[in-house]
Amino acid sequence: MNTKKSIAAAVTLVVAGALVACSDGGTGGGGGDNSNATCTNKLVNTDAPVVTMWAWYPNMEEVVDNFNKAHDDVQVCWTNAGAGGDEYDKFQTAVSAGSGAPDVVMLEADRIPTFQAQDALVDLSDLGYQDVKDNFSAGAWKDVSVGDGVYGAPVDGGPMGMIYRTDVFDTYGITPPTTWDEFEAAAQKVKDAGGPYFASFAANQPAYVTALMYQSGAQPFEYDPANEGEIGIDLDSDEIKGVLDYWSGLVEKGLVGTEDQFTPEYIAGVINGDYATYLSAAWAPGYLQGAGVGEGADAAVWATAPMPQWDTGNPIAINWGGSAFSVTKQAKDAKLAAKVAFGVYADPASLDAGWKNQVIFPLNLTVLKSDEFQNYEVPFFSGQQANKEVYVPAADAYTGMTYTPLGQYYYSALTKQIAAINEGSTTGSAAADALQADVVAYAKEQGFTVK
Repeated sequence: MNTKKSIAAAVTLVVAGALVACSDGGTGGGGGDNSNATCTNKLVNTDAPVVTMWAWYPNMEEVVDNFNKAHDDVQVCWTNAGAGGDEYDKFQTAVSAGSGAPDVVMLEADRIPTFQAQDALVDLSDLGYQDVKDNFSAGAWKDVSVGDGVYGAPVDGGPMGMIYRTDVFDTYGITPPTTWDEFEAAAQKVKDAGGPYFASFAANQPAYVTALMYQSGAQPFEYDPANEGEIGIDLDSDEIKGVLDYWSGLVEKGLVGTEDQFTPEYIAGVINGDYATYLSAAWAPGYLQGAGVGEGADAAVWATAPMPQWDTGNPIAINWGGSAFSVTKQAKDAKLAAKVAFGVYADPASLDAGWKNQVIFPLNLTVLKSDEFQNYEVPFFSGQQANKEVYVPAADAYTGMTYTPLGQYYYSALTKQIAAINEGSTTGSAAADALQADVVAYAKEQGFTVK
């Protein structure tokens, strides 16, 4: 099984699961014929050719309207086919069926290789990439690339920082730790004084833990579709064992919580002051406020600082999350679809609305370098210029990750190992060894040659 076709078949097994049926007209699907597509938005120029799009950004209708008003040569017909997994299931169904996909689809960066391996996405290298290349950092482009191909137009990202409660830090005489050793020492000081958990190590957030691995200098995967059927897997390296041992030590000492994040119980704990810090991405303030954090008793207590480092002399910026627009192989006109992918969330009005309303953290360098964005006083952080102090430097320094078609299986396997660490049934190093064996075995079962 050393051909692209075999790999695509294997990858289909990874993501297929319980797929949901989708109809072409009901979800705005394209599949090369947009004449019957149903749009959520209203087209401005009904005589122009139409490009169908699936996307779930909260302000997507406004973004599409901005694009359509500015273009007489093409119109976007947009539908929200579901957020994240719901959309991916529908897209997978369309890919497997060979019809029913939109021309342009919103994908998180770590999902791109899965669909690229199935020959479901168009390489944008010669379809406008060169015209917008300088608008984004090298790290942003790496995240949407597979090998030498570019399979997405970057929109938003998640440069990471350490959100913390100023009231907790003031009560226990803590200053923002700059190293992980200082982080543990501060956590121990707070615990010894009867204070809250210093952070959480949640099993249901494998992408966040993977980012921590990269920060230690690890390179968990090597993957290039040009080396057909080969994949490098290095999940039991000293760097990864060091990260997992560090966090398993914090768990064992009772310094961090182990509850799942993004649950009502977790949010209640954040509001109640059960955690001194929240290690997260630049999109976190919008998410937290949407969940009710920062109102009432916990208002005006939040600030942010750069992520602690293993080596302050060699800091490594990391990222959690980020999405892009990809052109599907079912697009009727790939060149026109690429124009939409690169342009639909790139105008100043849409970008301004996105970041000012905390819908996205934009990766467009024009925005990142602007005085307005740099000097913005973030209300959630009581007027702190968090972009300038934390998130823009992290975005600028971020060099990207290597995603693979096995990403979703890897996340599932890592989740199991973190859960085992949290329940005390394994050590960090042993978890890394088990993770390596699990993912390698799975890759071989799917027909990959593991380097």
